Amino acid sequence: MTLPALIAARRFDPRAHLPFWIDAEQVGWIRSSDVSLLTRWPDVFEIDSKRVTLTATFNTVDLRSAALASVIGALAAEGRIPGWRNETYAIRNAFDAPPLAYIERAASRFFGTQTYAVHLNGVVEYADGGAPQLWIARRSDTKATDPGMLDNVVAGGIGWGFGVEATIVKECWEEAGIPEEIAARATAGRTAHVLQSLPEGTQAEQIFIYDLALPADFTPRNQDGEVGEHRLARIDEVARWIEEDAMTVDASLATLDCLLRRRWIDEEACAGIEVLFTPPVLA
Repeated sequence: MTLPALIAARRFDPRAHLPFWIDAEQVGWIRSSDVSLLTRWPDVFEIDSKRVTLTATFNTVDLRSAALASVIGALAAEGRIPGWRNETYAIRNAFDAPPLAYIERAASRFFGTQTYAVHLNGVVEYADGGAPQLWIARRSDTKATDPGMLDNVVAGGIGWGFGVEATIVKECWEEAGIPEEIAARATAGRTAHVLQSLPEGTQAEQIFIYDLALPADFTPRNQDGEVGEHRLARIDEVARWIEEDAMTVDASLATLDCLLRRRWIDEEACAGIEVLFTPPVLA
C-alpha cells in the first residue's frame, strides 16, 4: 500500500528555512525566501544568517502580539498571508504551555509556529454484524486550504481559549450537526505530528485523534458551509482514497490511526507510520 501522506507529513527541509525565535526559544520556521519581507521592520525583527528573532524590546505577551499583528496585517494586505480566518492562535511549543504571543490563525504557517488540531473518525458499527463503515467529509471548494479534498467527518484547529473536548463539541456541531450528547462520547486515539512545507509556509501541527461511534441511523449535516458533502464509506474505499492521495494529509493520518488501532487493516501495509506519532527532531 503506497501512502503518500506518510511522505508529505514530514516533507520539510530545515536548510530552506530560518528558525524563528521569541524570548530565547525557537517557536517556528520561516522560509528563507520570505525572510527578506521582514527586513522592512528592523524594529520588530533581528535577522542574521542563522535566525529571525523577535526583538527583545517586546517582552510581554501583549507587546509581542501587537508587534506581530502590525506585520501580519501588512503582509496579508499584500497577499503574502492568504486565507484570513479572524481566529486567534497562541504561539506556544506545548499545548499546555503559557502563550508567548497571539497571532491570526492564517499567519501561523508563514511563521511556521506550532499549531494544534483535532480530527475525529466517525465510526458506524452495525448490531447485525455488518462490516463497519466510516463517515468521510469532502471539504468545501471554497476552503482556504485543501479545497475539495476528502477529510475526516469532523476536523478543526484548536483556537486560543478552547480545550480539546470543547473543540470537539464545537466542531462536531458546525461541521456535521452532531449534538453535544453524542460528541461527548468521543474516545481518544493517538497524537500525530506533522511538519511539512506548503505553498503558504510551514505546517507544524500536533493532531489529537479521536474516534466517535455514530448511530447507524444518523446522517451528518454540515452547518457552517465548510463541508461540501458527507459519504458513508467502506473500509476498503477509505484505504483506497488514502492510497490515491484523495484525502488530506492530516485526515489520512487520523484515519490510518483508527484503522490500525481497530485492526481493520494490516500493520505491514503502513510501514513507517509509527514515526509520525512522535515529534519530529531536526538537527
